[in-house]
Amino acid sequence: MSFQPKNRHRLALSTILFSMALTPAWAQDTGDIAQGLKTALSHQGLEMTWTSISGDASSMSLQGVSLTASGSSENLAIGDVKLEDVMPADGGYTIKTLSTQAYSRSEGDTTIEASPFIMRGVVIPAEDTTNALGNFMYYQAAELDMVSVSVKGTEAFSASGIKTSMSDFKNGQPMNFSASVPQFSSNLALVEDAKFKDAIKTLGYETITGNMTMAGSWNPADGRLDFSQYDISVDNAGTLGMTFSIGGYTPAFIKSMQDLQKQMAQMSGDANSSAQGMAILGLMQQLSFNSAAIRFTDHSLTNKVLDYVGKQQGMSGKDIANQVKAIVPFGLAQLQNPELTTQASTALNQYLDDPRSLEILASPASPMPFALIMANAMGNPADLTKSLGVAVKANQN
Repeated sequence: MSFQPKNRHRLALSTILFSMALTPAWAQDTGDIAQGLKTALSHQGLEMTWTSISGDASSMSLQGVSLTASGSSENLAIGDVKLEDVMPADGGYTIKTLSTQAYSRSEGDTTIEASPFIMRGVVIPAEDTTNALGNFMYYQAAELDMVSVSVKGTEAFSASGIKTSMSDFKNGQPMNFSASVPQFSSNLALVEDAKFKDAIKTLGYETITGNMTMAGSWNPADGRLDFSQYDISVDNAGTLGMTFSIGGYTPAFIKSMQDLQKQMAQMSGDANSSAQGMAILGLMQQLSFNSAAIRFTDHSLTNKVLDYVGKQQGMSGKDIANQVKAIVPFGLAQLQNPELTTQASTALNQYLDDPRSLEILASPASPMPFALIMANAMGNPADLTKSLGVAVKANQN
């Protein structure tokens, strides 16, 4: 069996018509995609401009891209931005990979360099979306292999292997996120202040290395933001860890903060300060405080500092520790919370005798509006530590 000429023509015509029917679902204008990205970034406080666009809708590049933060007059020129595997999705777009060029900028004696910044699984929502996340752009993962800062040709800071990740957005459910910096280093020998320079050299921290780890969750629907881990570790020194939880940090609140920044940037003088203070107080009414903690885990820093301070005063590190033990209770007495004073003094004594960890926590019985916390701090500071449920612990796992 063979096709007759007229059948072949019909088949070709059918194929063309079928392709045309599919075209509107896939073909997108590069300018529309770029505008979608621009709009999404504007909802997160960044204004984006570009000089030209190349490529097609599925794989395109924006040339001469610059970003400007809300309320700022300085723009950041980041060069070309490449968008790969762009697809329409629910009135918006998904981008498999969004990447920048390697970055280098010098200003005076300072030079900043960075490898390409890569975002994966980027979602640009439709402008008229009604989900809890609103118009916020989000992504599944991002990575930056290297960033460094040099002063007068000498590296002052560098970090490598930076990665972040975020779970898929599901309306009404928390989004989990994490970030890590496996390695960073800082050249403290560049510090010019003679007093600090001597201390840094004596303590052996002219060059420090370490890492950072962060994890948490955010529910856009009710604005609950939890940082379950935020640890900055410095080798042969210690780890500073923080956790906190707040409520009311919704996309609408973030948008209000951005609008406030823009308004304040257009004002000046006393009017700016007064209006800003009132506006911030108003916004704070939307936030609530759930809990917070700050913890230092020692890896030799404490005794080094005690010995250094003691040497400056012709004393031993143990003598300095005893002085601290004697002075701290008098300072804490000003809080007018005898229970906390006793607890904190006991914890500090335990820590100075055996430096392992020292932690300060705040955990009120129920979420407290930030406005109430601020009012208590100004009107009745004696009760603030009680209402916040402040506690101090030492050497606990």
